[in-house]
Amino acid sequence: MPTRQKFDHELEELRTNILNLGNMVNEQITDAVRSLINQDLELANAIVVKDIALNDLQAIIEEKCILLIATQQPFARDLRKLVAGFKISIYLERMGDLSVDLAKVTIRIGEEEFIKPIVDIPRMSALVQEMIDIGLKAYVDEDCGAASEMSLIDDQIDKIYSGVFGELRSIMMEDPNKVTQANYLLFASRFLERLGDYCTNIAEEIVYICNGKRMDLNE
Repeated sequence: MPTRQKFDHELEELRTNILNLGNMVNEQITDAVRSLINQDLELANAIVVKDIALNDLQAIIEEKCILLIATQQPFARDLRKLVAGFKISIYLERMGDLSVDLAKVTIRIGEEEFIKPIVDIPRMSALVQEMIDIGLKAYVDEDCGAASEMSLIDDQIDKIYSGVFGELRSIMMEDPNKVTQANYLLFASRFLERLGDYCTNIAEEIVYICNGKRMDLNE
């Protein structure tokens, strides 16, 4: 197989692994939020265990990127694809860690009656998942425009988080007996807000692939 053809094949394999990692993370987030809403402790514990497979795939991606940079000595756009792919895999792995943190909130609350309706957390989760879907497609298509617009969705997540923060703070001030669970729900909301930020970081890497420029989309 010609050198260029072999390199393109390796890049495609890398892209496939990153997409698989992204889909795994998306599933973990979906399950983590569902475990909280349904107070499903069995599902929450399964999420914690499944994180090992996610970490293993990220390690494979990392090793592949390093190997290709060392052996192929790519430059320009090819090098950007490898550097960005490596960083995207790191962000996805951290997002997987946050899904585990979400599952642990479920475990800590247990079967205790919720102090408020759990409506904002699913809304935030849906927006995060929308960002992941757009980001993965933009990564495959190298669509700089779609990636840049992901920050607009992140703004919606931030707005919901601000509202949740204010509501839970009021609950804690009014009833000290609800402080512990309110803090857990606040943590869960914060984890989702951070997931949105990581999605925006992924968008920045896609922009970098396209034009070689670093942009701060979290501003």
